[in-house]
Amino acid sequence: MRPRKKPLSTAPTVAQLEAELQRESYRIRYRRVLRSTVYALITVAAVAVLVATLLLPVLRIHGSSMTPTLHDGDVVVSLKAGSYSRGDIVAFWYNNKILVKRIIAFAGEWVDIDESGNVTVNGTPLEEPYLAEKALGLCDITLPYQVPESRIFVMGDHRSTSTDSRTTAVGCVAEEQIVGKLVLRVWPVKQLGTLSSE
Repeated sequence: MRPRKKPLSTAPTVAQLEAELQRESYRIRYRRVLRSTVYALITVAAVAVLVATLLLPVLRIHGSSMTPTLHDGDVVVSLKAGSYSRGDIVAFWYNNKILVKRIIAFAGEWVDIDESGNVTVNGTPLEEPYLAEKALGLCDITLPYQVPESRIFVMGDHRSTSTDSRTTAVGCVAEEQIVGKLVLRVWPVKQLGTLSSE
């Protein structure tokens, strides 16, 4: 008995070849687009993280030391600045935490605070429209006090509860401790807006 011959497979038609070629071409294009999209998203995310950590750190406020200007839970954006002005709100490192206070005086300036909480810098009364009430608060430094070299004297807006440069525990802030100047409140949304130094 003779073995059966296997039937010859039929060659694909031109239409089938074109369809397969289109399918393969689409698959290659899809992979290329997907790969470039993933690379673009990774690049954008990396740039966003760098900007957020190096140039525009986003911070959440904890506590009440800056009321009525800032409240517990507010989310703010800070900006790395080369120079700061009196009245600016800055975030700075202290004992592995970030504190937020307002700049009152710079190196070499004399700060004095009376029993009612009125602040003078170099003998000139400080206009502080951002305060709800004045208070001497927790103060264990000798007044009048001269701000040391390369340091900044800071105070919270809620003077009766804020722990700041009026105490030796915190003291004056070195410029290298500063994370940035607070420029924008982004949460809660109804209070979205810039933060002024006045």
